[in-house]
Amino acid sequence: MKKILLFLLIFVVVMTAIMRIRYGGGGDYPDLTSSPIISESALEEVLSYPEPIGNVAVSATGRVFFTVHPESRSQGNKLLQYIDGAAEPFPDGASQSRLFDTVLGIAIDQQNRLWTIDHGNHGTRTARLLAFDLDTGKLIHDQSFDKEIAPAGSFLQDLQISADGRTVVIADASFWRMQPAIIVYDIATATARRVLESHASVSAENYVIRNGDTKMSFFGGLVSLRGGIDGIALGPKWLYYGAINGSGLYRIPLRDLANASTPDSQLAARVERYTTKPLSDGLSIDVDGNIYITDVEHSSIFLVDTQTNLHTLIRSRKIRWPDALSFGPDGWLYIADSALADVVLHTRDHIMAQGPYKVFRFQTGNTGTPGQ
Repeated sequence: MKKILLFLLIFVVVMTAIMRIRYGGGGDYPDLTSSPIISESALEEVLSYPEPIGNVAVSATGRVFFTVHPESRSQGNKLLQYIDGAAEPFPDGASQSRLFDTVLGIAIDQQNRLWTIDHGNHGTRTARLLAFDLDTGKLIHDQSFDKEIAPAGSFLQDLQISADGRTVVIADASFWRMQPAIIVYDIATATARRVLESHASVSAENYVIRNGDTKMSFFGGLVSLRGGIDGIALGPKWLYYGAINGSGLYRIPLRDLANASTPDSQLAARVERYTTKPLSDGLSIDVDGNIYITDVEHSSIFLVDTQTNLHTLIRSRKIRWPDALSFGPDGWLYIADSALADVVLHTRDHIMAQGPYKVFRFQTGNTGTPGQ
């Protein structure tokens, strides 16, 4: 009996050590914020909703779409449109459970299609890419990904579409599997490739996120929130990206990603570290090539100008966790505030008590492509 108890004790100690090494720990990240360029008073509340908000996408005509964050484990509507002061299910209420499981990422392309990516509960179910015609609300593209593209432990959660409407780029943050990657999907052929898996540019670094007074570490430090590539921004020539727990903003030529014959070794050689960034979630880009990055530790939005200089654009404690970004018309930049520090590994009662959850916007002074 003593031998069995000793064996179990050793097993628990070893497994705890392995868990901590693989998923826990992490050092502090330096505060990169400076005096904001834009006053906090410029921040406007667009909408509030009782459930945590995931991502936001705004059309060229100003239609605002958002997802309910799947980490909240909501059983209600998953994709909504904000119309005349009310959130309405899109495309309708009857099809929500049929179309959506754990949908998170959304984007609108220049062909007026709303795209959604569903990670299939961290790859334990089926990841799914959908597109809707915004004029009719009809489902016009439906692609499920097999386990080679979205394996168990994957987290397909952000996407962008090329200007020509031919290529979808999807980020796999891979929180639990810890093998993040970029997914490249050819719309015409309905074929996907998983590239740059575990490359340094898509991988998390050993930092622990501190969101205000909350350290994103759980079970006595055994597990920390640590994700790979998350936000992505797609310009005419470059894909810009970075890991949530990563210090670098990287870029790679879109033509190389879109070329199915380009081997991973060549793709890796074409990755460039563009600049330093904060620990971030969402990214966006304007027509002049300036990059916008959320800072999840300091309730801020950063601007990286075309000379790679880093600026704090706006900062407000009203934003609890600046998650996704989307340009709308007339230079408005929209921010989905998921308040993840009050969502991840919390009970439904706690999550609901922290509501409402909000989308904000502010004028950047620059023009962006709506939906991205």
